[in-house]
Amino acid sequence: MADQVNRYYQGPPSDHFDGTHFFIPGHTTANCTSDFWKWKLNGERRAWPRRVENDMAGQVSNRVEGDGLTVTFIGHATVLIQVGGVNILTDPFFSKRASPVQFAGPKRVRDPGIALADLPDIDAVLVSHNHYDHMDLPSLRRLHDRHEPRVITPLGNGAIIAGSRRPVKVEEADWGDRLDLGTGVAVHLTPSQHWSKRTLHDRNMALWCAFVIETPGGPVYFAADTGYGEGAHFRQVRERFGPLRQAILPIGAYEPRWFMKTMHMNPEDAVRAYCDLGAPPSLGMHHGTIQLTDEAIDQPVTDLTCALEERDIETARFRTLEPGESWSLPPLAQGHENVIEHAAGQG
Repeated sequence: MADQVNRYYQGPPSDHFDGTHFFIPGHTTANCTSDFWKWKLNGERRAWPRRVENDMAGQVSNRVEGDGLTVTFIGHATVLIQVGGVNILTDPFFSKRASPVQFAGPKRVRDPGIALADLPDIDAVLVSHNHYDHMDLPSLRRLHDRHEPRVITPLGNGAIIAGSRRPVKVEEADWGDRLDLGTGVAVHLTPSQHWSKRTLHDRNMALWCAFVIETPGGPVYFAADTGYGEGAHFRQVRERFGPLRQAILPIGAYEPRWFMKTMHMNPEDAVRAYCDLGAPPSLGMHHGTIQLTDEAIDQPVTDLTCALEERDIETARFRTLEPGESWSLPPLAQGHENVIEHAAGQG
């Protein structure tokens, strides 16, 4: 509405901000309120178990130096990325529920693969957008108290994080911006096909994004929440950053497709994105922790296997990990130095 005021961000209009709301150029948002209730009343939600125990106790090094890279799946969209002596945590969610209150809302069925108290020193936290399963203020409070990390997030989200009642070191940035973390590691914000909402009256008043992490051994892409759409945002990452060392892609929260496909990829979409990105070693995330949509708890992993088989792609190229499980990857064989210089020049 024309008389609305953005409570989070006051800045000049751009090709994805109209002065009040952020938007995706060329993308029209459907009537999500009516579609939401149509979905909720369809009665097709699969039952999830109340509790799933983790198979392993995750243990990680305090640092991974030089061009080494280790990623550890903690749960949902929370991944520990260790590279260049820097420890980065994505969308930290350690609470029991993804909700403004802890007595209602989507409840986790699996504990974090590494407890927050057992994390190594955290230097930077990447918060992709303001949905409760990605921006968990209790987790950000605890991380601040233990580590005082830099929190990097898109425009408008700093005002929400200020509600954590801690002097969190928030750095807001726009699509296309680059923030240096030192030792050859930097973070770029890139577009994703998603949206934002924290309350009843703040839809798309804060920006959302994916992240490319520049590392000494090649770029790492964290897609956060995104639909596939036409796949242009994936191809743009490949064009801008060149060969990726790794991609971290969402594969869950996708049924029913008529409602979810604009905002969440299913495994088939994720495999298409993997191909658009140049087929880097990829990790599937955003599944198996909290029930947000209709599919069964194990359906994303099953569907991913089928999607890979249909394209004759080795499952070792696009993996899922158990909570607490780590994956170490070698640096790109060649060319990543020029790719990083090119990307930095465009930031």
